[in-house]
Amino acid sequence: MASTIYDIAEEAGVSIATVSRVFNQRDNVSERTRKKVLEIAERVGYHPQANAQGLASRKTNTITVVVPVISNYFFMEVLGGIQDKLNSYDYELTIFNISPSKNTFTQVEHVLKRRASEGCLFISTHLEQEEWHQLKRYNIPITLIDEYYDGFDSVSVDNLEGAYRATKYLLDRGLDRVAMLSALITSKPIQSRIKGFKKAYDVTGKEFSNSFIVAGDSTYRDGFTERGGYEAMIKILTMNPEIQACFCASDIQAVGALKAMQDMNKCIPLIGYDDIELAEYMGLSTIRQPMRDMGFFATQNLIDRLENPKKAVSQTVYTPELILRDSTE
Repeated sequence: MASTIYDIAEEAGVSIATVSRVFNQRDNVSERTRKKVLEIAERVGYHPQANAQGLASRKTNTITVVVPVISNYFFMEVLGGIQDKLNSYDYELTIFNISPSKNTFTQVEHVLKRRASEGCLFISTHLEQEEWHQLKRYNIPITLIDEYYDGFDSVSVDNLEGAYRATKYLLDRGLDRVAMLSALITSKPIQSRIKGFKKAYDVTGKEFSNSFIVAGDSTYRDGFTERGGYEAMIKILTMNPEIQACFCASDIQAVGALKAMQDMNKCIPLIGYDDIELAEYMGLSTIRQPMRDMGFFATQNLIDRLENPKKAVSQTVYTPELILRDSTE
């Protein structure tokens, strides 16, 4: 249960009126008492605005989705699955967009402190394990999508396996020098996909070089953009002309990579990652993530948690599928 102003007053050994004066920043409270009340409130995750609005004790019938960027094919597909499930329930959907220019953890805490929803779905919001642990004190049901923490329900995809399958397919065709068109190394999905890329070289016994992993110069959306893919493929074709094929870390980067090949009058086999709707019409071979299903079942997990707070934590990890199309012919 979420803490209330009564809990704060009891633990601090003061009256409810005193706690109220602290939160309303009145002068007639000693500095020692003010500090004590605020420290307790911070520790238990109490936010006065929520109490003032009556949200701590009244259902809002709202679920909040927290995303790092909305204008992205992956997120739009996941959101579609979320909406599909919510259509069967009496819940409103609100979206909170994480700003890349501000601290992610601070923004996430702000969402939870407001207590403006029954529960939260976090899509590709990547925090340190200790930061996820700190969020448990707010006692708000949370389900993670494309992220993992053992204390929350989650739905994700085995990124290592996906990259491994794509790269091994290319290496098994007799190609010895397959590149990986990467995004920023700080991205958690990228870290796992790089491990899968390297694993394919280890398993096939073919010689690996770090120069095979190339990213563009663009940092927007961690490099998961058409521009990022275009820049990286230009580098691959000019700096590593011996490259025979390429695994792209996302379909949207593959779009840029295909344009770069066209501009340079080059053509090598290409495999993307995600299987966004556009991939089929482009003839792009790719690793399929069940994006819509991820949103649908993550929402089901959250609703189950709202109805049964004591249920066991659910961790679902999908195995991605290799889809072959014209780009690997």
